[in-house]
Amino acid sequence: MSLVKRPRAIPLGYIARNLWVRRVTTALTAAGMALVIYTFATVQMMSEGIRATLVATGQPDNLLVLRKGSGAEINSGIDRVQAALLETLPGVARGDGGRPILSKETVVLNSLAKRSNGKPSNVSMRGTSVAGLALRPQVQLIQGRMFRPGTAEVVVGRAVAEGFMGADLGQTLRFGGREWRIVGIFDASRTGFDSEIWGDVELMMQSFRRNAFSTVVMRLADGPAGAAAVQAAIAADPRLTVDAKVETRFYEEQSEALAKFINVLGTALSVIFSIGAVVGAMITMFAAVAQRTGEIGTLRALGFRRRAVLIAFLLESLLLSLVGGVLGLLAASGMQAVRISTTNFQTFAELAFEFRMTPGIIVATLLFALAMGVAGGFIPAWRAARLRIVDCLRAA
Repeated sequence: MSLVKRPRAIPLGYIARNLWVRRVTTALTAAGMALVIYTFATVQMMSEGIRATLVATGQPDNLLVLRKGSGAEINSGIDRVQAALLETLPGVARGDGGRPILSKETVVLNSLAKRSNGKPSNVSMRGTSVAGLALRPQVQLIQGRMFRPGTAEVVVGRAVAEGFMGADLGQTLRFGGREWRIVGIFDASRTGFDSEIWGDVELMMQSFRRNAFSTVVMRLADGPAGAAAVQAAIAADPRLTVDAKVETRFYEEQSEALAKFINVLGTALSVIFSIGAVVGAMITMFAAVAQRTGEIGTLRALGFRRRAVLIAFLLESLLLSLVGGVLGLLAASGMQAVRISTTNFQTFAELAFEFRMTPGIIVATLLFALAMGVAGGFIPAWRAARLRIVDCLRAA
Protein backbone atom coordinates (compact mmCIF):
# COMPACT_ATOMS: atom_id res chain seq x y z
CA MET A 1 0.00 0.00 0.00
CA SER A 2 1.43 3.37 -1.05
CA LEU A 3 2.13 5.90 1.68
CA VAL A 4 2.24 8.78 -0.85
CA LYS A 5 -0.88 10.90 -0.57
CA ARG A 6 -2.37 11.92 -3.90
CA PRO A 7 -3.01 15.65 -4.38
CA ARG A 8 -6.74 16.37 -4.45
CA ALA A 9 -7.13 19.46 -6.62
CA ILE A 10 -5.19 21.32 -9.26
CA PRO A 11 -4.32 24.87 -8.01
CA LEU A 12 -6.50 27.72 -9.27
CA GLY A 13 -3.37 29.69 -10.18
CA TYR A 14 -2.48 27.03 -12.74
CA ILE A 15 -5.99 27.26 -14.24
CA ALA A 16 -5.93 31.06 -14.53
CA ARG A 17 -2.38 31.02 -15.93
CA ASN A 18 -3.46 28.74 -18.78
CA LEU A 19 -6.09 31.26 -19.83
CA TRP A 20 -3.49 34.04 -19.77
CA VAL A 21 -1.03 32.03 -21.86
CA ARG A 22 -3.74 31.67 -24.54
CA ARG A 23 -4.90 35.26 -24.06
CA VAL A 24 -5.71 35.96 -27.73
CA THR A 25 -7.98 32.91 -27.99
CA THR A 26 -9.34 33.63 -24.53
CA ALA A 27 -10.15 37.22 -25.46
CA LEU A 28 -11.94 36.24 -28.67
CA THR A 29 -14.04 33.56 -26.96
CA ALA A 30 -14.85 35.86 -24.02
CA ALA A 31 -15.87 38.61 -26.47
CA GLY A 32 -18.31 36.26 -28.17
CA MET A 33 -19.83 35.36 -24.82
CA ALA A 34 -19.89 39.03 -23.81
CA LEU A 35 -22.05 39.87 -26.84
CA VAL A 36 -24.59 37.23 -25.85
CA ILE A 37 -24.56 38.43 -22.23
CA TYR A 38 -24.96 42.02 -23.40
CA THR A 39 -28.08 41.02 -25.36
CA PHE A 40 -29.49 39.02 -22.46
CA ALA A 41 -28.86 41.76 -19.88
CA THR A 42 -30.15 44.55 -22.14
CA VAL A 43 -33.44 42.74 -22.73
CA GLN A 44 -33.87 42.20 -18.99
CA MET A 45 -33.08 45.88 -18.35
CA MET A 46 -35.61 46.95 -20.98
CA SER A 47 -38.34 44.82 -19.43
CA GLU A 48 -37.52 46.12 -15.95
CA GLY A 49 -37.39 49.71 -17.22
CA ILE A 50 -40.92 49.46 -18.64
CA ARG A 51 -42.24 47.90 -15.47
CA ALA A 52 -40.52 50.44 -13.21
CA THR A 53 -41.72 53.39 -15.32
CA LEU A 54 -45.37 52.35 -15.20
CA VAL A 55 -45.43 51.20 -11.56
CA ALA A 56 -43.86 54.50 -10.46
CA THR A 57 -46.63 56.33 -12.34
CA GLY A 58 -49.18 55.43 -9.67
CA GLN A 59 -49.48 56.52 -6.04
CA PRO A 60 -50.23 53.93 -3.31
CA ASP A 61 -52.80 56.23 -1.64
CA ASN A 62 -54.73 56.90 -4.86
CA LEU A 63 -57.64 54.82 -6.07
CA LEU A 64 -58.32 54.68 -9.82
CA VAL A 65 -61.86 53.88 -10.97
CA LEU A 66 -62.71 52.45 -14.40
CA ARG A 67 -65.83 51.07 -16.05
CA LYS A 68 -66.32 47.45 -15.02
CA GLY A 69 -64.40 45.14 -17.35
CA SER A 70 -62.19 47.86 -18.85
CA GLY A 71 -58.53 46.96 -19.09
CA ALA A 72 -57.28 50.49 -19.77
CA GLU A 73 -58.33 54.12 -19.41
CA ILE A 74 -58.64 54.50 -23.18
CA ASN A 75 -61.63 52.12 -23.42
CA SER A 76 -63.33 53.03 -20.15
CA GLY A 77 -66.40 55.21 -19.65
CA ILE A 78 -67.93 56.59 -16.44
CA ASP A 79 -71.04 58.76 -16.81
CA ARG A 80 -71.54 61.95 -14.83
CA VAL A 81 -74.10 60.42 -12.47
CA GLN A 82 -71.71 57.69 -11.35
CA ALA A 83 -68.83 60.18 -11.12
CA ALA A 84 -70.96 62.33 -8.79
CA LEU A 85 -71.75 59.29 -6.63
CA LEU A 86 -68.05 58.52 -6.28
CA GLU A 87 -67.49 62.01 -4.86
CA THR A 88 -69.81 61.18 -1.94
CA LEU A 89 -67.94 58.07 -0.77
CA PRO A 90 -66.88 58.39 2.89
CA GLY A 91 -63.35 57.08 2.29
CA VAL A 92 -62.36 59.86 -0.10
CA ALA A 93 -59.94 62.44 1.30
CA ARG A 94 -61.23 65.99 1.69
CA GLY A 95 -59.38 69.21 1.08
CA ASP A 96 -60.14 72.88 1.71
CA GLY A 97 -63.83 73.53 2.24
CA GLY A 98 -64.53 69.81 2.53
CA ARG A 99 -64.19 69.30 -1.22
CA PRO A 100 -63.16 65.75 -2.23
CA ILE A 101 -59.61 65.36 -3.55
CA LEU A 102 -60.79 63.71 -6.73
CA SER A 103 -60.22 64.20 -10.44
CA LYS A 104 -62.63 63.22 -13.21
CA GLU A 105 -60.58 62.61 -16.32
CA THR A 106 -60.84 61.64 -19.95
CA VAL A 107 -58.09 59.94 -21.95
CA VAL A 108 -57.93 59.94 -25.75
CA LEU A 109 -55.23 59.38 -28.37
CA ASN A 110 -53.82 61.87 -30.84
CA SER A 111 -51.20 61.34 -33.54
CA LEU A 112 -48.02 63.44 -33.61
CA ALA A 113 -44.93 63.21 -35.80
CA LYS A 114 -41.76 61.94 -34.09
CA ARG A 115 -38.64 64.08 -34.22
CA SER A 116 -36.43 61.06 -34.95
CA ASN A 117 -38.03 59.94 -38.21
CA GLY A 118 -41.05 62.16 -38.91
CA LYS A 119 -43.43 59.22 -38.67
CA PRO A 120 -46.71 59.59 -36.74
CA SER A 121 -47.19 57.90 -33.39
CA ASN A 122 -50.00 57.93 -30.83
CA VAL A 123 -49.73 60.19 -27.79
CA SER A 124 -52.06 60.02 -24.78
CA MET A 125 -54.12 63.19 -24.24
CA ARG A 126 -55.41 63.49 -20.67
CA GLY A 127 -58.24 65.84 -19.81
CA THR A 128 -57.76 66.60 -16.15
CA SER A 129 -58.28 69.30 -13.52
CA VAL A 130 -56.41 71.23 -10.85
CA ALA A 131 -57.02 68.28 -8.51
CA GLY A 132 -55.31 66.02 -11.05
CA LEU A 133 -52.01 67.78 -10.46
CA ALA A 134 -52.47 67.58 -6.68
CA LEU A 135 -53.04 63.81 -6.96
CA ARG A 136 -49.68 63.38 -8.72
CA PRO A 137 -46.93 64.89 -6.52
CA GLN A 138 -44.25 63.48 -8.82
CA VAL A 139 -45.38 65.87 -11.58
CA GLN A 140 -43.64 69.25 -11.52
CA LEU A 141 -43.76 72.08 -14.06
CA ILE A 142 -40.26 72.83 -15.37
CA GLN A 143 -41.17 75.44 -17.99
CA GLY A 144 -44.09 77.79 -18.42
CA ARG A 145 -47.25 77.46 -16.33
CA MET A 146 -50.26 75.20 -15.76
CA PHE A 147 -53.15 75.41 -18.23
CA ARG A 148 -56.09 77.59 -17.22
CA PRO A 149 -59.39 75.69 -16.76
CA GLY A 150 -61.88 76.26 -19.55
CA THR A 151 -59.27 77.39 -22.08
CA ALA A 152 -57.65 75.66 -25.05
CA GLU A 153 -54.31 75.40 -23.31
CA VAL A 154 -52.25 72.29 -22.65
CA VAL A 155 -49.09 71.25 -20.84
CA VAL A 156 -46.90 68.48 -22.25
CA GLY A 157 -44.70 65.90 -20.60
CA ARG A 158 -40.94 66.15 -20.98
CA ALA A 159 -40.74 63.01 -23.16
CA VAL A 160 -43.38 64.43 -25.52
CA ALA A 161 -41.57 67.77 -25.79
CA GLU A 162 -38.28 66.04 -26.53
CA GLY A 163 -39.62 63.33 -28.83
CA PHE A 164 -42.31 64.93 -31.01
CA MET A 165 -42.43 67.75 -33.53
CA GLY A 166 -44.46 70.84 -32.69
CA ALA A 167 -44.51 70.06 -28.95
CA ASP A 168 -42.26 72.90 -27.74
CA LEU A 169 -43.34 75.60 -25.33
CA GLY A 170 -45.40 78.27 -27.09
CA GLN A 171 -46.26 76.12 -30.11
CA THR A 172 -49.78 75.14 -31.14
CA LEU A 173 -51.25 71.66 -31.60
CA ARG A 174 -54.40 70.98 -33.57
CA PHE A 175 -56.70 68.20 -32.44
CA GLY A 176 -60.38 67.77 -31.70
CA GLY A 177 -61.23 70.57 -34.12
CA ARG A 178 -59.38 73.17 -32.01
CA GLU A 179 -56.02 74.89 -31.76
CA TRP A 180 -54.36 74.12 -28.42
CA ARG A 181 -51.51 76.29 -27.22
CA ILE A 182 -48.69 74.71 -25.22
CA VAL A 183 -48.23 76.85 -22.11
CA GLY A 184 -46.08 74.54 -20.00
CA ILE A 185 -43.78 71.53 -19.92
CA PHE A 186 -43.79 69.21 -16.92
CA ASP A 187 -41.43 66.57 -15.58
CA ALA A 188 -43.09 63.48 -14.13
CA SER A 189 -39.95 61.96 -12.58
CA ARG A 190 -39.49 59.46 -15.43
CA THR A 191 -42.96 57.95 -15.08
CA GLY A 192 -45.63 57.26 -17.69
CA PHE A 193 -47.05 60.79 -17.37
CA ASP A 194 -43.92 62.10 -19.10
CA SER A 195 -45.43 60.69 -22.31
CA GLU A 196 -48.76 62.51 -21.99
CA ILE A 197 -50.36 65.86 -22.88
CA TRP A 198 -52.70 67.41 -20.29
CA GLY A 199 -55.54 69.87 -20.80
CA ASP A 200 -58.90 70.90 -19.35
CA VAL A 201 -61.18 67.87 -19.05
CA GLU A 202 -64.46 69.61 -19.94
CA LEU A 203 -63.05 71.27 -23.04
CA MET A 204 -61.41 68.04 -24.20
CA MET A 205 -64.66 66.14 -23.79
CA GLN A 206 -66.45 68.75 -25.92
CA SER A 207 -63.73 68.68 -28.57
CA PHE A 208 -63.73 64.90 -28.87
CA ARG A 209 -67.53 64.63 -28.47
CA ARG A 210 -67.32 62.55 -25.31
CA ASN A 211 -70.22 62.46 -22.87
CA ALA A 212 -68.52 60.29 -20.25
CA PHE A 213 -65.29 60.42 -18.31
CA SER A 214 -62.67 57.75 -18.87
CA THR A 215 -61.63 57.45 -15.25
CA VAL A 216 -61.97 58.94 -11.80
CA VAL A 217 -58.91 59.22 -9.57
CA MET A 218 -59.34 59.85 -5.84
CA ARG A 219 -57.09 60.29 -2.82
CA LEU A 220 -57.84 57.85 0.02
CA ALA A 221 -58.56 59.50 3.38
CA ASP A 222 -56.88 56.67 5.32
CA GLY A 223 -54.04 56.13 2.87
CA PRO A 224 -53.36 52.68 1.35
CA ALA A 225 -54.99 51.00 4.36
CA GLY A 226 -58.34 52.52 3.41
CA ALA A 227 -58.43 51.06 -0.11
CA ALA A 228 -60.28 47.87 0.82
CA ALA A 229 -63.11 49.74 2.57
CA VAL A 230 -63.70 52.09 -0.38
CA GLN A 231 -63.55 49.20 -2.85
CA ALA A 232 -66.11 47.30 -0.78
CA ALA A 233 -68.41 50.33 -0.68
CA ILE A 234 -68.20 50.69 -4.47
CA ALA A 235 -68.91 46.99 -5.01
CA ALA A 236 -71.90 47.10 -2.66
CA ASP A 237 -73.59 50.02 -4.45
CA PRO A 238 -75.76 48.68 -7.34
CA ARG A 239 -75.76 52.12 -8.98
CA LEU A 240 -72.00 51.88 -9.62
CA THR A 241 -70.92 49.61 -12.47
CA VAL A 242 -67.23 50.31 -12.00
CA ASP A 243 -64.02 48.67 -10.79
CA ALA A 244 -61.66 50.43 -8.38
CA LYS A 245 -57.96 49.59 -8.16
CA VAL A 246 -55.08 51.01 -6.19
CA GLU A 247 -53.26 53.17 -8.70
CA THR A 248 -49.90 51.40 -8.33
CA ARG A 249 -51.55 48.03 -8.94
CA PHE A 250 -53.37 49.35 -12.02
CA TYR A 251 -50.15 50.59 -13.64
CA GLU A 252 -48.34 47.40 -12.69
CA GLU A 253 -50.98 45.47 -14.64
CA GLN A 254 -50.53 47.88 -17.56
CA SER A 255 -46.84 46.93 -17.75
CA GLU A 256 -47.26 43.16 -17.60
CA ALA A 257 -48.16 42.38 -21.23
CA LEU A 258 -45.45 44.51 -22.84
CA ALA A 259 -42.75 43.63 -20.32
CA LYS A 260 -43.52 39.91 -20.59
CA PHE A 261 -43.47 40.02 -24.40
CA ILE A 262 -40.07 41.74 -24.47
CA ASN A 263 -38.72 39.41 -21.80
CA VAL A 264 -39.82 36.21 -23.55
CA LEU A 265 -38.73 37.34 -27.01
CA GLY A 266 -35.39 38.67 -25.80
CA THR A 267 -34.62 35.60 -23.72
CA ALA A 268 -35.43 33.33 -26.68
CA LEU A 269 -33.07 35.32 -28.91
CA SER A 270 -30.36 35.23 -26.22
CA VAL A 271 -30.65 31.45 -25.94
CA ILE A 272 -30.35 31.10 -29.74
CA PHE A 273 -27.30 33.39 -29.80
CA SER A 274 -25.80 31.51 -26.86
CA ILE A 275 -25.58 28.33 -28.95
CA GLY A 276 -22.89 29.99 -31.07
CA ALA A 277 -21.06 31.21 -27.98
CA VAL A 278 -21.20 27.75 -26.40
CA VAL A 279 -19.84 26.14 -29.57
CA GLY A 280 -17.04 28.73 -29.59
CA ALA A 281 -16.17 27.95 -25.97
CA MET A 282 -16.27 24.24 -26.70
CA ILE A 283 -13.86 24.61 -29.64
CA THR A 284 -11.55 26.71 -27.48
CA MET A 285 -11.52 24.13 -24.71
CA PHE A 286 -11.02 21.21 -27.12
CA ALA A 287 -8.05 23.09 -28.59
CA ALA A 288 -6.69 23.59 -25.07
CA VAL A 289 -6.97 19.87 -24.38
CA ALA A 290 -5.19 19.03 -27.64
CA GLN A 291 -2.37 21.50 -26.94
CA ARG A 292 -1.85 20.34 -23.37
CA THR A 293 -1.99 16.58 -23.77
CA GLY A 294 1.52 16.29 -22.34
CA GLU A 295 0.61 18.46 -19.36
CA ILE A 296 -2.43 16.31 -18.68
CA GLY A 297 -0.24 13.20 -18.71
CA THR A 298 2.22 14.84 -16.32
CA LEU A 299 -0.56 15.84 -13.95
CA ARG A 300 -1.92 12.31 -13.95
CA ALA A 301 1.59 10.92 -13.40
CA LEU A 302 2.01 13.26 -10.41
CA GLY A 303 -1.02 11.63 -8.82
CA PHE A 304 -3.92 13.90 -9.77
CA ARG A 305 -7.08 11.89 -10.27
CA ARG A 306 -9.30 12.04 -13.34
CA ARG A 307 -11.86 14.00 -11.33
CA ALA A 308 -9.28 16.69 -10.51
CA VAL A 309 -8.45 17.07 -14.21
CA LEU A 310 -12.14 17.28 -15.14
CA ILE A 311 -12.80 19.92 -12.47
CA ALA A 312 -9.73 21.92 -13.53
CA PHE A 313 -10.80 22.14 -17.18
CA LEU A 314 -14.41 22.82 -16.19
CA LEU A 315 -13.29 25.64 -13.88
CA GLU A 316 -11.21 27.03 -16.74
CA SER A 317 -14.32 27.16 -18.91
CA LEU A 318 -16.34 28.74 -16.08
CA LEU A 319 -13.65 31.38 -15.53
CA LEU A 320 -13.69 32.12 -19.25
CA SER A 321 -17.48 32.53 -19.24
CA LEU A 322 -17.31 34.67 -16.10
CA VAL A 323 -14.91 37.06 -17.84
CA GLY A 324 -17.34 37.26 -20.76
CA GLY A 325 -20.25 37.77 -18.38
CA VAL A 326 -18.58 40.65 -16.57
CA LEU A 327 -17.61 42.32 -19.85
CA GLY A 328 -21.17 41.94 -21.17
CA LEU A 329 -22.63 43.38 -17.96
CA LEU A 330 -20.28 46.36 -18.06
CA ALA A 331 -21.32 47.09 -21.65
CA ALA A 332 -25.01 46.67 -20.80
CA SER A 333 -24.75 49.01 -17.79
CA GLY A 334 -23.99 51.84 -20.20
CA MET A 335 -27.53 51.48 -21.58
CA GLN A 336 -28.86 53.04 -18.38
CA ALA A 337 -28.04 56.43 -19.88
CA VAL A 338 -30.29 55.72 -22.89
CA ARG A 339 -33.96 56.76 -23.01
CA ILE A 340 -36.14 55.21 -25.73
CA SER A 341 -39.84 54.82 -26.42
CA THR A 342 -42.15 52.07 -27.58
CA THR A 343 -45.88 51.44 -27.99
CA ASN A 344 -47.71 50.22 -24.92
CA PHE A 345 -49.88 47.23 -25.88
CA GLN A 346 -52.61 48.25 -23.43
CA THR A 347 -53.06 51.87 -24.53
CA PHE A 348 -51.57 51.84 -28.06
CA ALA A 349 -49.80 55.07 -27.10
CA GLU A 350 -46.11 55.95 -27.05
CA LEU A 351 -44.32 55.24 -23.76
CA ALA A 352 -40.86 56.61 -23.00
CA PHE A 353 -38.69 54.66 -20.57
CA GLU A 354 -35.09 54.04 -19.52
CA PHE A 355 -33.12 50.83 -19.21
CA ARG A 356 -32.84 49.76 -15.58
CA MET A 357 -30.17 47.55 -14.01
CA THR A 358 -31.07 45.73 -10.78
CA PRO A 359 -29.22 43.26 -8.51
CA GLY A 360 -31.58 40.54 -9.70
CA ILE A 361 -30.63 41.18 -13.33
CA ILE A 362 -26.92 41.05 -12.42
CA VAL A 363 -27.32 37.70 -10.66
CA ALA A 364 -29.48 36.21 -13.44
CA THR A 365 -27.03 37.38 -16.11
CA LEU A 366 -23.98 35.93 -14.36
CA LEU A 367 -25.80 32.62 -13.83
CA PHE A 368 -26.66 32.60 -17.54
CA ALA A 369 -22.97 33.19 -18.36
CA LEU A 370 -21.86 30.36 -16.05
CA ALA A 371 -24.45 28.06 -17.61
CA MET A 372 -22.86 28.74 -21.00
CA GLY A 373 -19.48 27.95 -19.46
CA VAL A 374 -20.71 24.60 -18.17
CA ALA A 375 -22.35 23.74 -21.50
CA GLY A 376 -19.25 24.65 -23.47
CA GLY A 377 -16.68 23.19 -21.12
CA PHE A 378 -18.06 19.92 -19.82
CA ILE A 379 -17.45 17.71 -22.88
CA PRO A 380 -13.84 18.92 -23.40
CA ALA A 381 -13.20 18.55 -19.66
CA TRP A 382 -14.61 15.02 -19.77
CA ARG A 383 -12.39 14.25 -22.73
CA ALA A 384 -9.31 15.54 -20.87
CA ALA A 385 -10.15 13.47 -17.78
CA ARG A 386 -10.53 10.25 -19.84
CA LEU A 387 -7.13 10.46 -21.51
CA ARG A 388 -4.73 7.66 -20.52
CA ILE A 389 -1.43 8.60 -18.92
CA VAL A 390 0.62 6.50 -21.36
CA ASP A 391 -1.08 8.02 -24.41
CA CYS A 392 -0.58 11.54 -23.06
CA LEU A 393 3.13 11.07 -22.39
CA ARG A 394 3.65 9.37 -25.74
CA ALA A 395 1.90 12.26 -27.55
CA ALA A 396 4.09 14.76 -25.68
